[in-house]
Amino acid sequence: MSNDEQGKFDDLEKKIAGIDATIKAKEKVRSMYPEKKTEQQEQKTGELSVEERAFVDYLRGNATEERAENLTFTDNGAVIPNSIMNKIIEKVVDICPVYQMSDRYNVGGNISIPYYDEETSSITMAYADEFTELTSSSGSFKSIDLSGFLAGALTLVSKKLMNNSNFNVLQKVIEYMGKAIAKFVEHECLIGTADKADGMKGVKQVITAGAANAITADELIDVQEEVPDTYQGECIWIMNKDTRKAIRKLKDADGNYLLNRDVSAKWGYTLLGKDVYCSANMEKMEAGKDAIIYGDMSGLAVKVTEEASIEVLREKYATMHAVGVVAWMEIDTKVADVQKIAKLKMKAS
Repeated sequence: MSNDEQGKFDDLEKKIAGIDATIKAKEKVRSMYPEKKTEQQEQKTGELSVEERAFVDYLRGNATEERAENLTFTDNGAVIPNSIMNKIIEKVVDICPVYQMSDRYNVGGNISIPYYDEETSSITMAYADEFTELTSSSGSFKSIDLSGFLAGALTLVSKKLMNNSNFNVLQKVIEYMGKAIAKFVEHECLIGTADKADGMKGVKQVITAGAANAITADELIDVQEEVPDTYQGECIWIMNKDTRKAIRKLKDADGNYLLNRDVSAKWGYTLLGKDVYCSANMEKMEAGKDAIIYGDMSGLAVKVTEEASIEVLREKYATMHAVGVVAWMEIDTKVADVQKIAKLKMKAS
């Protein structure tokens, strides 16, 4: 470097060192004077701790009379406060990206989501002359109705494990229930169930593969192009692991693989520039099956009631030396914005 360049470099290095020193000083001051919680935050934390202790004590069978007051007892067991269920729902959001990215409604009862329908008619604009009547055109508003279908998940916790003081009962219950509910919720988001949640059944942008058990690069491009550019920013691919394995072998005209390993991708792979998520709930490449979903998952509306509850059944599974934990919730799913999502359907046999 020239003398001038060396001087500029030294100045920049001094500024960086100064910034680093300032950051360290602020962190030290922050550690010396921790931020105080508001009275409301402290009260909420205190209530949560009481409820969590009551939950763990009841699971272990040593709940005191005072802590038992935090539980609601029924003929079958105890209903645990919503704070525990909320932690389980948070776990579901963490491990279920489809649900995480969807348009979520955490309310009870039936709801109607309005959307603008341009399929039959739409608002248009055109040049016009003075004193000439404009020809009007307009779209129409429709709505998607979400109700609530009751679903439950049961997990058994070993009493032997719970009696081990090193076993984090609360964390394990949240983990077990979170995984069970996430698997169910993801299935209802992607596949749905007849006469219950629709899932992706409402997707209208459909590309049909030319074969019943194989996919081509051109078909993948066609699926991606179904979604307008304005919605491409948050799009992802969703498929079964076996489908991903088949796509990994596809190459473009120059011999480059379409699906690439990418350490910066959310799930380790990208396809045509978008992240690839594998779900065991997705159907495989079989005749007539929906093998791939592509799009912005905010186009899917999911309603999970905030009145979800969790019950502890201590007596029912006593002969198994276990405690049952049951989570109840209401759920419904439907495609709300058909422009945001497309899918690849395999050719019928």
